[in-house]
Amino acid sequence: MSKRAIVTGGAGFIGSHVADALLADGYEVRVIDDLSSGSAERVPSGAELIELDIVNEPALLEAFDSFPPQAVYHLAAQASVVVSVEDPGRDSEVNVRGTLNVLQAAGAHGAPVVFTSTGGALYGDEAPRPTPEDRIPAPLSPYGASKWAAEAYVRTWARTSGTQHTVARLGNVYGPRQSPHGEAGVVAIFTGRINERRAPTLYGHGRPTRDYIYVADVVSALLAATGRAGVYNIATGVETDVITIWRSLCEIAGVEIEPELADLRPGELQHSCMDISRARDELGWSPQVAFQEGLELTYRALSEEYAPS
Repeated sequence: MSKRAIVTGGAGFIGSHVADALLADGYEVRVIDDLSSGSAERVPSGAELIELDIVNEPALLEAFDSFPPQAVYHLAAQASVVVSVEDPGRDSEVNVRGTLNVLQAAGAHGAPVVFTSTGGALYGDEAPRPTPEDRIPAPLSPYGASKWAAEAYVRTWARTSGTQHTVARLGNVYGPRQSPHGEAGVVAIFTGRINERRAPTLYGHGRPTRDYIYVADVVSALLAATGRAGVYNIATGVETDVITIWRSLCEIAGVEIEPELADLRPGELQHSCMDISRARDELGWSPQVAFQEGLELTYRALSEEYAPS
């Protein structure tokens, strides 16, 4: 009998890469995505796409019951900090209620869930850097708060059910397939601006730092974490400021464009850097793609993917 895995949000940037890796590992894969931000074109041809909102509990249960999984990768989310500030109710509905629905559906089949949470938005600006997992969260936005609440459900369900559910707190993920049209994902946004020869706006005047991690390294971490109950930072332990990202991409592209500078938007973080020693020690995982290499790979891939036809 073949292995089956369900990937919520599998039509998105990270989720589609997870689906690719699972197929390569011999899994049958079902992708569940409402396509509000994902794209059916990102779903690998070997995977089945079910279009539905994880808030729709009856439909979600049916999608699980008709395809009983051995593992679940829960990446579907309302992931915009700005949207969470504007509409915290919808943010909570998707990220908290939706996660509870996924846990209930997975629990009916005894399947472990790997839940992708956030790092920087959860820990807040006052956390020591690099930040360890045992730091008490202090989110600055409804998005961070909803992810923390969802984590509590994941950990509670792991304790009460005995199923090895995992929380993976991700750094700032970048790589091929990331949309240049969102608010997050500055590597993709900057690549789009370079190809359009338009100056980007650097919020926080280019000074905010993040812990950037290449998507292939995230995928390998999520697979390594499957069936391991715990909370793991998945990042690099290195922080890079936004202006350095812009200048590095301009150098790769061979252009010179002066960015526009602006203040941070409400709910946005000044600095983020995560301690990854637990993932290294317990999962035997560490990031393999150096930042400059990842930038070059991403710039080439996105420039080709989003080139005018």
